[in-house]
Amino acid sequence: MHLGISSYTYTWAVGLPGHAPSAPLTAVGLLEKAADLGVRVVQVADNLPLHRLLPQELDELAGRARGLGIAIEVGTRGIGREHLSAYLRLCERLESPILRVVVDTADHHPSDEEIVSTLRTLTRDFARADVRLAIENHDRFRAADLARIVRRVRSRHVRVCLDVGNSLGALEGPEVVVKTLAPLAVNLHVKDFVVRRVSHQMGFIVEGRPAGQGQLDIPWVLERIRNAGRDPNAILEQWTPPEADLAHTIAKEAEWAAASVGYLRRLIPA
Repeated sequence: MHLGISSYTYTWAVGLPGHAPSAPLTAVGLLEKAADLGVRVVQVADNLPLHRLLPQELDELAGRARGLGIAIEVGTRGIGREHLSAYLRLCERLESPILRVVVDTADHHPSDEEIVSTLRTLTRDFARADVRLAIENHDRFRAADLARIVRRVRSRHVRVCLDVGNSLGALEGPEVVVKTLAPLAVNLHVKDFVVRRVSHQMGFIVEGRPAGQGQLDIPWVLERIRNAGRDPNAILEQWTPPEADLAHTIAKEAEWAAASVGYLRRLIPA
């Protein structure tokens, strides 16, 4: 297991709709942040879509990663056959051992049957490239449903990216998600959070925290993953609440990243 960062470690610096920094963080810039933090894995996800880079930009990214001794993991959103095939080629070009994917897009929410049938058509391609498709548990799928989908594809090259927080949107906590998906995990997203009651007492807010400062029992998560016989890279993601302006939010995000890596280094030395 190696510790890494993601383009979702620095979501505000990359930019969100309606919150675009004057100089957005790039994929190469993300590598530089990883080098500054002393981590050797970077996951470039769908908020920094690699298919939009020019060939020379991809060459620059690959060369900079080699120069810094950093491994790249490729991520995307959507399971269209041509789309996944294009991203498989990017994995080969950037020497990524996995392709982390979120199934749903804004306008496509495929059924279980469509997911299984589409992925079955691609298993030989992924096996030939020796790249594992890592499907992330996101808001819509309960952990057991995602595990069932993955097992129905019947390929060791189709597995799971286990996110400890996303399934709160499906009313499932980390205990259920880790127990169910740990045996299938080839990638791990670590993001700490708190669940707190709002001031008027009528409901709760789920809000991010630096790793080790929230309610997530991160040592327990890592122990359960290892006890399941899995050894995935652990990628730091953050749900950083915004400040009054974007500049202060981006600064806070960077401070949280440094604090989180400092904490996680005690648990994941590599």
